[in-house]
Formats: sequence, C-alpha cells, structure tokens
Amino acid sequence: MNFKSSAAFVAGALLAASLAQARITKIEITSVESPTFKDPTGVARSFGSAGVYEKLRGKAYGEVDPRDPQNAVITDVELAPRNARGMVEYSTDIYILKPVNLAQGNRKMYMEVNNRGGKLFGSFNGSAGGNNPTTAADAGDAFLMNQGYSLAWSGWDISAAPGADRLTINVGAPLKNADGTPITGPSYEYIVFDNATTTSSTLAYPPASLDKSKATLTVRDHLMDAAVPVAASGWAYNAAGTAINLLNAAGAVVPFKQSAIYEFSYIAKDPVVAGLGLAATRDFISFLRHAQADDFGNANPLADSARQVYTFTVSQPARFLNDFQTLGFNADEHGRRVIDGILNWIGAGTGVGINFRFAQPARTERNRQNHRYAEAPFPFAYQKLRDHLTGKVAGRGVACLDERYRHGHGDDDDDDREDARDDDRDDRRNSCPKALEVNSSNEYWVKTGSLLHTDTRGRDLRDPKNVRFYLLSSVEHTGAGAPPNSPGVCQQFRNTTDPNPALRALFVALDQWVTRGVKPPRSQVPTRRTGVFSTPVGNGVGVIPKAALGWPSIPGVNYSGVITVRHLFDFGPRFSEGILDVNPPDFDGPVYPSFVSKVDADGNEIAGVRLPPVAAPIATTSGWALRSATFGGSADHMDGCESSGQWIAFKTTQAERVAAGDPRHSLAERYGDHDGYVQAVTKAARKLQHRRFLLEADVQRYIDSARSSSILK
Repeated sequence: MNFKSSAAFVAGALLAASLAQARITKIEITSVESPTFKDPTGVARSFGSAGVYEKLRGKAYGEVDPRDPQNAVITDVELAPRNARGMVEYSTDIYILKPVNLAQGNRKMYMEVNNRGGKLFGSFNGSAGGNNPTTAADAGDAFLMNQGYSLAWSGWDISAAPGADRLTINVGAPLKNADGTPITGPSYEYIVFDNATTTSSTLAYPPASLDKSKATLTVRDHLMDAAVPVAASGWAYNAAGTAINLLNAAGAVVPFKQSAIYEFSYIAKDPVVAGLGLAATRDFISFLRHAQADDFGNANPLADSARQVYTFTVSQPARFLNDFQTLGFNADEHGRRVIDGILNWIGAGTGVGINFRFAQPARTERNRQNHRYAEAPFPFAYQKLRDHLTGKVAGRGVACLDERYRHGHGDDDDDDREDARDDDRDDRRNSCPKALEVNSSNEYWVKTGSLLHTDTRGRDLRDPKNVRFYLLSSVEHTGAGAPPNSPGVCQQFRNTTDPNPALRALFVALDQWVTRGVKPPRSQVPTRRTGVFSTPVGNGVGVIPKAALGWPSIPGVNYSGVITVRHLFDFGPRFSEGILDVNPPDFDGPVYPSFVSKVDADGNEIAGVRLPPVAAPIATTSGWALRSATFGGSADHMDGCESSGQWIAFKTTQAERVAAGDPRHSLAERYGDHDGYVQAVTKAARKLQHRRFLLEADVQRYIDSARSSSILK
C-alpha cells in the first residue's frame, strides 16, 4: 500500500489492526513423505550436494482486502462474501519438494505454475514423475534437484478438475446480486469432439433458465462453412442442467458429430471470482519467500530458503503469467518483487481470460479452436504502447515499473511506440522480473505470436531491459515433442522436436541474469524483414502466401497457409470492467497485423533458435499442420490442426527424391554417409552451446542419438 506519511500509516494500523494485508493466513500440511524418491529397496535417492528430498502436500488458506487497489483490479471481488475482518477468503492446494536439510539446497525456489491443475515439469526436469513424483525413477535426470532447488506448486485455475493429484483452488461460493438473486450474463461454448462417441458437452456455468428459446446451438463441418442452427428439438439440457446433449428425431440422445464445430450461446448464472487465482499465486509465493510462520504458528516450510524465485510454465500458465504481470501481481502488498525470473514457454502475447465474469481459463484460441473468447485483448507486448485501433495505452510490463514510468506520455498519435522507451530508463525501484519469453513456431501460426515483440501496427520493437524473446524454429506447441510417426488428427506425422534442451539452457541463463547480472543470449525472433504477414480471410483466420513464405512443393503435402488472425473484438460497453455483455462477439472488428518466419528450401524456418533437428535436419519440420479429412479437414485445407506441427521425412537418395518429384535434397546429398550426419549434428549442437542455447549434457545427448541412429547406415 502507498501512504502519504508514516503518521498516516501508524494511525491506519492502529485503527484497523485486524485488516491485515492480503496474505496466506494458514498453511496446512496434510501429508509428509520424508525422504521421498526411494528406490525399490527403500533407499532414498540423493541429489548432488542437496542430499535427499521430502514431499509436502496440503492446503494454503488466504485472504485479500477487496478495498486495496492492488486487489480491486480483480473482477467482481467487491461482490464476494467477506469474513469478519472484511476480507475475501480462498484456499488452494499446495505441493512442495524440498531438500530435507534446506541448508544444503541452493536457497532458490522453482515455482511451476501448473497447467489445468497438472504438473508439466517432467520433461524439463529430465523426469517422468507426473502429478505425484515419488520413486527414484520418477526423478529421472533430476535437472532441478541436482542443483538444489526447492520446488513448489499451488492451485490457481477454477476450471481445474479435482482428482488425479491435480492442484485446485476454492474461490468461494457463486456470486449473488444485492437482493440475493443469481448474477447472470451471456456465456459461450465452442464444442469439438474428435470422436464419434461423445454424447454430452459440459457447460462451464449453469444456465439461468432451461428454456431452450433463450439459447442457440449451431453446427458446421468445417471452419469456413456457414454455421447452421440446430433446431430446439435437436438438443436438450441434461437433467442437472450442467451439460447439453444432442437428440435424434425420436428424442433419443446421440453422439456429437465427429470433429464438427458446435457453438452454444446461452444465459449463464453463478459466476465466481476467478481472478482470485492471481492473488493466491502472489501471496503463496510471497509467504514462502518472506514468512516465518502463518497466523496459527505453523512454520513456513521454506523459511529463509527462497532467496530467488523462478517460474517455469508450459502453455496455459504462461498466458496466466502474462496477465499476472499486466495486472500488477508481481508486487506483493509490501511492494516486494514476487517472482525474480520467468521462463515462459509457448504463451505468445495472449492472456488466459481469467479476470472476467464467467471466465473460462481452460480455453485457448487456435486456428480451428475457441475463436471469439476474451483471451487476447490489448496489450500484447511488454512495452507501454498505444493501441492504434482504440487509443488505449498499456503494456504487460508497465504495472511493475516505478510510479514515474507508469503514467503520462502516450499523447502523440504520430508515434505509437514512444512509451516503449520509458521502461528502459531506470530499474532501481521496480518489481519487474527478468523474463525469457520462448515460443514455438506454432504460436506464430495459431496465436499471432509476433505481437509479443511488435507494436499494434506490426512494427518491430526494441527489447525491454528485463525481457528477451526467442523462437524455437519449426517446433510445434509441445511439452516434449510428439511421438514418432504419430499423425493424430492431422494429415502428416506430427513434429517430434523436443524443446527442453534449449529450455534448460535458458533456465540456467535466467538464473545467471538474476543472480550475477550476466545477460542472456540476445533475442532470436522473426522480424518484419525475415517474416511474412498474413492476409485475413474471415472466421478468425487468414492466409500466408506460399511463395512469400518460401514453402517448397512437397509431394503429398497440402499447403493453404491458414493462420490465426487477431481481431479487435467488441465485447460490449462494460468490457473494461471485466464484464462481457456481448458474448460471443462477431468477426467484424479490424485485425492486428502479425507475421511468421520465412522458411528455407526445406521448409524449415530461417529465424529463431534452430535446434539440431532444424540445423542438421532429416525432415521438414513445421509449427503448423492441417486436419485430416477424417477429423474435419476440408477440401480447401483451411481447417488447421491447432497445436500440431509436421514432420515430413527427406528421401534417402537422390534417385528416390527425383523419382518422387521432391525438390528437397536427400539425406545422401546432404551428409554423404552416417559419419557425415553425425558430424553435422555435432557441429550444430556445439554452435548452440557456444551461444548458450544448449548445455553440455544435452549436446552430448544429441551427439549420442545421432551416432546410434540408422541415418545413412
């Protein structure tokens, strides 16, 4: 809080001592496994100098003061029930892995913001522990534990389903009007099932009325088709009013059509304060960093052992952290920095739609998925910019800045970017984290990723002082790469490239940046010079011209250039208050320009960090893909395969590729023999190591994998 004088602070404290700042009031550890990570004989695995680890599970109970400006930004928090102290309460699941002897750890905390309640750190950590890592084998290579990190998780997502060791949050009862009646408003469901057996689609919120005339259901087979209304006789609410079903002419429940696009609009009731997940994350981290004990005397399990805090995210939680920063939650109510370093993987420049009434944070938009949600309104970039379409001035990295640089400027219509310079001037007093924003090619194709480092007109921006940006070239939206030879619902095999070797190196670089001031590698992203802009064609998508991209004509591989475009949606007059009066909006607003990287003669991207599968390739790899006809793919190939990429193998010999009409050089033409291939991989890996994009252990893994492969043997 900001007070005009110390006298005012003292007076306020004496008059309202019970109105403590937002904080964790109670830590309840319900289970302890000490030590954990035991082998089949019961012997606990030891990790470097940190020794053996233990596992703590439980709940954290917290409260926020809805009158405090830092919390008042949470939509509808003023409507939530309050306790006797006038505070709004919540509880969240917590999970901690820590050295049994904290003094042997590195006194740093790794906080993975979970994805829909699940832990996705396994591949990054070199482990396979899932949501409840327990055995010695679960720890795998133990990248984090071997360095002595304490690891923590907490629930934040109201849509995370309980069970399966997922982390959930309780933000209280549904909100009511002052007279006790339910709060209602428009809600929207985008429904696609890639099977022919699902008969029920669960609604995010219950309907305010079971009168079907107050709801609309449409269907279309393909993205570019016109939506066709489903007659009221063709669908029904289930008995509980929590889902909808399709009906045949006889009134019997039937499956949804495989891969068809259904859209359901209705009036919902009973919203909750989803944005409390932002405060819960802030306050849990702050408690672990600074508290000795909770209000009941329960000890902080990481007391004095979280001197630096780093977050790692995969996809949805990366978008959560985008909103976390935008809304000012990286400062606790003492003004202290909450997170020191952020490693965001595949979050693009969009948010998670958490701070809206009737929020659905589990949703995400892609080129055939969840269009028209409030996931990605301006701002997209960190810098303070003017949106040339609305005149608004904002930036994801503004709220953490010293007060001198939060306000003012932004009045010159001839330069929308003048404010981008302000956050570079002084970082002596701010709560800004160091941040590495890392994205796959897929984010550029399906989530307008270039807007993260351009202004709203598509012009390149200088990096903020505390942020770097990286494209992992030709990689799909993935946690660890797709299994080999697995097309899924797509036309081609999906992309197998694993991003984690680069992510591990960048995590080390982030730590060095925070603790020693060693700057990370320079940003590596496409620019206007190396990129190709999209052309909007409707229904939330556009196209990238084949010739402009440089995409080769590969036999048996279709190309339409379909790409998501970012609309300025009209959600109604109360959008700035977090209330969507128009939901869903129409595709009638203007589009923010975005671009993707050009590709080389193989179809692999030229910009970004080219990992060995791209720099010494055996296939064309892309971050985009198209749906197969079996799963909704259309003749015009405008139905993108959402998060997937492609892996399109090269022919082995020149004769084979000439016979097939394949313009891409064969393996033999590239490498000569197996040793030549190993040498190419080694050179690519060593070059990346020199640039600090790979660690020695991962370099060796690449070399060993190439040696053991059957390429040109």
